[in-house]
Amino acid sequence: MEETIIQSASIDYIISALICGGILGFILQRGRFCMNSAFRDTIFIQDMTLFRGFLLALGVMIVGSNLLNDMGIIELKPQTFYPLANIIGGYLFGIGMVLASGCGSGIYYKTGEGQLAAGVAVMGFLVSAGATFYGVLNPIYNALRSVKVELVGKPNATLWELFGEGMTVKWTVIAIVAVAIFIFSLKDKPFSLGKQKGFYWSVTGLLLGFTGVLTFWASQYWGGGFARGMNFTTPSAEIISTLVTADAKSKFFPMSSIWNFTITWGELAVIAVPLGSFISAKILKEFSWKLPQAKELITVFLGSLLMGFSAITAGGCNIGQGLTGASTLSIGSISALIAMILGNWTAVYFKFIKPMSDIE
Repeated sequence: MEETIIQSASIDYIISALICGGILGFILQRGRFCMNSAFRDTIFIQDMTLFRGFLLALGVMIVGSNLLNDMGIIELKPQTFYPLANIIGGYLFGIGMVLASGCGSGIYYKTGEGQLAAGVAVMGFLVSAGATFYGVLNPIYNALRSVKVELVGKPNATLWELFGEGMTVKWTVIAIVAVAIFIFSLKDKPFSLGKQKGFYWSVTGLLLGFTGVLTFWASQYWGGGFARGMNFTTPSAEIISTLVTADAKSKFFPMSSIWNFTITWGELAVIAVPLGSFISAKILKEFSWKLPQAKELITVFLGSLLMGFSAITAGGCNIGQGLTGASTLSIGSISALIAMILGNWTAVYFKFIKPMSDIE
């Protein structure tokens, strides 16, 4: 890695990250949006509501981020396709979020609600992500990512590039995906908002998608010239590194300094997520300290350790790969997302569905 000049973090740098993270936390809490639940409910209770919200957010991000990219406002950088890392990491992450009772973003926003189990999960996620990126688990990470596959002559090929070249092909593929998402969402009455305490699923999906596009732009404009977007995994590893060594030691993203600490824009954004969630929970009068049983804490902690390792290995978590990465239409990101869903369904079957069937 080339030596880089670390500049002091400007006020705009700090405030933009905190605002983006705070908005994200507010939306996640107000919409009760956790992708563990979104994936789980599709097979456990045959409820597609949250899954449709996820797809709606993805559709908005695909259209919005690629539009900004083609207008020259941001530069999207699709991830490289590491089949072993993307698929194995994604599958294990899907299992881990069922055990941890929350996805990468879910455990952060639930911490802001006062759920102590989520706080324990965040600690496990931080430690494991740091150990994978910088420590004892790094050799496994490197081994899985040693296998790289090129499609259409590129290591970071996108879905639309499999069908040809040029803007016509690209936007035809995007249009097909966006229309399919909209048609699928219509089945759950996205415009029938009704009366409820939090955000309706379609409102949550739209706001989450727009926040993802905003974060792409803000992270490039104010965060050091790299359209990093929403992510929880790598920033978590950077947070633990900053806490231990005062240096984020980011391998991929621009860094800045605050006092004696070298940090990234993504770190500040992630730190603000529980704060945004806390504000939403207080407004809705939903904040309260919740202490689970010791047995549950052990399961949650072990699940979060698995999540931290597997998310770093896969190249991102449910947000980093499932939304931010997938919105670039990267084959690697799409592969990781599919593997996460399959891993989630596997764990749901053995933890919930099979025990219920055995009782019957």
